[in-house]
Amino acid sequence: MSNRVLLIATGDTIAQRPGIAQVATGADLLACLDAPPAEVVVEDILAEPSWDTSVATMLAIARRTHKALTEEGFDGVVVTHGVDNLEETAYLTDLLVGPAAALGGIVFTGAVRHLDELSSDGPRNLASALAVAADRTVRGAGALVLFDDELHAARWARLADPTRPAAFTSAPYPRLGAVVAGKAALVSPLPPLHPRPHGEPETDVAVIRTYAGMPATVLNAVIDAGARGVVLEGSGAGNVPVELFATIIELTGWEIPVVIAPRVPVVGGNPLGAELAEKVGAILAPGMTAGHARVALMVALGGGGVRAAREAFRR
Repeated sequence: MSNRVLLIATGDTIAQRPGIAQVATGADLLACLDAPPAEVVVEDILAEPSWDTSVATMLAIARRTHKALTEEGFDGVVVTHGVDNLEETAYLTDLLVGPAAALGGIVFTGAVRHLDELSSDGPRNLASALAVAADRTVRGAGALVLFDDELHAARWARLADPTRPAAFTSAPYPRLGAVVAGKAALVSPLPPLHPRPHGEPETDVAVIRTYAGMPATVLNAVIDAGARGVVLEGSGAGNVPVELFATIIELTGWEIPVVIAPRVPVVGGNPLGAELAEKVGAILAPGMTAGHARVALMVALGGGGVRAAREAFRR
């Protein structure tokens, strides 16, 4: 019996044809392939452009993926998505599906060129994604990001160049693998699956890019607007202005966690500015982008406040 794969199509560049006003549906995309490598069931999700993806849409994709694997017996799920916020949606899905990722492959893909361009990368990406999602080799790998036949773990994938087919990178972590002859060829050990999440994710988490001389009023403004958590993207490997330290102490006392992510993700030691911020209550996320840290904090806050967030980032 052939494998069954659910294709969740959300439009965006992979489905856009500049000469035609109508965006291609999932069935239209599937029709571009010579022979799908599995039995494919198509579902279209009405979604915003990737650069404006709502948390509600991200959650809908994650929950639909979980249901497909745990209740409907699908062997894999493929999600077509625009590149701008793909890494955030893929990582949220990775976190919320958790241990259920052992039941099937989960692959996010898309394109950097329109469907009717001469050298469109969409059909090839989709064909490879369907093949990988149906491949038992990737069961237990969690959500994956696939572009230009490169495989990245969603927890490490980040957009490197939205203009070239190999749009994503895992740096500073290793690439998980590649697609070779229609199969997943893994070159790195599979990362452990995330634990089952607790509670509903908090949807109101702000991201602020810090800058030299940044006043604390900028941080206070997002709290006054209702944010229940904040990610500060520090300069370099995660340094933040000392002017923010008093506010970090205050927010931590109010059970509002402040997470510090680096401008450039690193593996290894933390810079002095980040270590000082940690001493006054901040939570460090040295290997994450600010987008990944925001998603992780959203999920962590479903299980509580500062303590729950600290435990989640420690894992």
